[in-house]
Amino acid sequence: MGIASMLGTSIKRREDPRLITGQATYVDDIKLPGTLHMAVVRSPYGHARILSIDTSAALKHPGVVAVYTAEDIKGKVGNVPIAVPVGHIVNGMGVRGPLAEGKVRFYGDPVAVVVAENTYIARDAADLVEVDYDPLPAAIDIEKAMQPGAPLLYEEFGTNVAQNVKPPTDEIDKVFAETKANGGITLKFRLINQRLAPASMETRGVLAEYRKANKTLTVWSSSQIPHLLRNILASQLNLPQHQLRVIVPEVGGGFGSKLNVYPEETLAAYISMQLGRPIKWIEDRSENLATTVHGRDQVDYVEVAATREGKVTGLKVHGISDLGAYSQLFTDVIMTAFGFPVSGGSYDIPHIYLSSDVVFTNKVPTDAYRGAGRPEATYVAERAMDMVAYALHKDPAEVRLLNFVKPEQFPYKSATGAVYDSGNYQGALEKAMDIIGYKELREEQKRKRAAGKFMGIGISSYIEICGFGPKGTAPVGLYESARVRVEQNGTAMVYTGASPHGQGEETTFAQIVADEFSIPVENVMILHGDTDSTPEGRGTYGSRTTAVGGSAVFNAVQKLKEKMKLIASHMLEASPGDISLEDGKFSVAGSPQKAVSFAEVAAVAHTSNTLAPGIEPGLETTVFFEPDACVFPFGTHICVVEIDQETGEPQITRFVAVDDCGRQLNPMIVQGQIHGGLAQGIGQALWESVEYSEDGQLLTATFMDYAMPAAEGFPPFELDHTVTPSPVNPLGVKGVGEAGTIGSTPAVAAAVADALNVDHIDMPYKPEKLWKIIHYQQG
Repeated sequence: MGIASMLGTSIKRREDPRLITGQATYVDDIKLPGTLHMAVVRSPYGHARILSIDTSAALKHPGVVAVYTAEDIKGKVGNVPIAVPVGHIVNGMGVRGPLAEGKVRFYGDPVAVVVAENTYIARDAADLVEVDYDPLPAAIDIEKAMQPGAPLLYEEFGTNVAQNVKPPTDEIDKVFAETKANGGITLKFRLINQRLAPASMETRGVLAEYRKANKTLTVWSSSQIPHLLRNILASQLNLPQHQLRVIVPEVGGGFGSKLNVYPEETLAAYISMQLGRPIKWIEDRSENLATTVHGRDQVDYVEVAATREGKVTGLKVHGISDLGAYSQLFTDVIMTAFGFPVSGGSYDIPHIYLSSDVVFTNKVPTDAYRGAGRPEATYVAERAMDMVAYALHKDPAEVRLLNFVKPEQFPYKSATGAVYDSGNYQGALEKAMDIIGYKELREEQKRKRAAGKFMGIGISSYIEICGFGPKGTAPVGLYESARVRVEQNGTAMVYTGASPHGQGEETTFAQIVADEFSIPVENVMILHGDTDSTPEGRGTYGSRTTAVGGSAVFNAVQKLKEKMKLIASHMLEASPGDISLEDGKFSVAGSPQKAVSFAEVAAVAHTSNTLAPGIEPGLETTVFFEPDACVFPFGTHICVVEIDQETGEPQITRFVAVDDCGRQLNPMIVQGQIHGGLAQGIGQALWESVEYSEDGQLLTATFMDYAMPAAEGFPPFELDHTVTPSPVNPLGVKGVGEAGTIGSTPAVAAAVADALNVDHIDMPYKPEKLWKIIHYQQG
């Protein structure tokens, strides 16, 4: 492989050898002398008053060092952070400390912590903490929780609705009336995005060590946001940031759920400061399903207006977001800030009306989960197109082609205000249709229907907004950073403020540097996750790491290239403008024999005492990158489903995904990201759902009850792509980590509805549900 062909090449991930051979280091692998272990006492009720807490028996248990309740930490530890408080949350609704005080508001709410010499003692002693509860009625169903007389989580506010936003409807009502008067149609329907558990392979974990001699606190955490975690913990614990170091070792999956600062991280850090010994807490799987943030849980009331030809003239959405019991970092704005801007999907809809309620219920808080608001918005847009097609007896592909934003309309400003960077939506749909043999499939479907079989074809032409970072779009700057240093021997050391954990940036960032420096990729080292050694960054989430963090790396390399060209020009006695870098050598234009190697220039930069005036020794620079706009990946997924008449069992027989993430730095890694995303998106459609009883008991607290997707449930995925570079970053890249999840769910939903020849069925598509529909149709 030539050095210059590094970008766009499918080289294997350099992360994988340590991961697949068991040599990676996770939080629980870190052993410190004198470590104490923490266990959490959790509420067995969904809603109850705390009358008293008796810790005496636990404190007497051999091996127990300390027990803490809310009373013990009151005024000493800050609240769980909320990035953008809205509505009543500004005044304290949904705000909580690390331990419940006065009331518990969901099953698993932390009430106390026990610290002991080992995990087993801590857990045994946790059972000895006696909490006297007064059970209260629970608000579980989100729409019932909004009604007068519903059980209130925060009585002082007189409602469970944290914020209601309802702009005037005059303009959208006029659009609907005019469409209908001109012979068009208007449709109304209700959509549900059920609650999901992120269920990452590695559960949450934290290890905190406070050293009193030098007043430093080190926190190892399975987190997606090392610098934000450090900054927030410093604020919560009233520590200067330089005294707090966060190290994120290997992270066994996050999917957004580790984009938070949880009570256990704060508590472990505080207790280590109190006791002067390391404190470790590792979440077990039942805790993970019961207390780590959930995703989705949104109800949408949708109205759509369209002409008889299928052109959508107006879309009206009232979204109801279930926040759970408390607001976490982005809980209250997942729907409105991340989902609503792309409510129009890939379609040129001239009028879009959005209103919302965000509501507290007696369930685990919701927050970011792979896609975070965008899967819900895409589901609305894609189901709307399918419903229009169904009502007009048109092919869903035809309706999409009629409504797409055209390539010449970019940059395109949606009716929501979002500005899409670039796209060719028709190209992605037509490519997917060609791969799957769409016309032939429709003919096959006719034959199978005539034979009494149930076969459906579903299309989803999604977009997403990602690469978050533009100035002024968040309470703090969402820039990314990179420090690049070329060592004396020519090795490039890259310190990134991003925090990849499975996305493959240790490989793709190295490819960027190797390509630009024209050196072997083996000579590039990528370091991340340690706040003491990496420049300030905002973490890895929202498919932003390469678009924002990778751009910072790219720009840093450009700075060093210019300096190295200047040094080389003096070595070669040529003008800097005549120097080029190719195949690991700096050479003079027109005289390629006059050249010095990359390593030679690096050595001179570090060792020479005769550098030209004005050139500083060394090769190191730090760059921060803040994009001008977000990026908008897109694609089309087509799903073919067959449903067994006797059992109602749905089987995906084919799944084609054509995705466009702009320039592909490593196609193999892109495909891996799509595969993982598809599994989670299809998992929502077919199997996954968090369930609570009416009194707030979690009914899906183990994998015996919460159905996770398994490999046997998927066909071989047929993947392809189009390439539409983004103009908003120097690499031309868009995000891809969430694309599979966002695009796949509506495709499965459309295929199942098409198989049963109905307009819509709510997810998940369990066999008993589909069996009942089949047999109801058959009388």
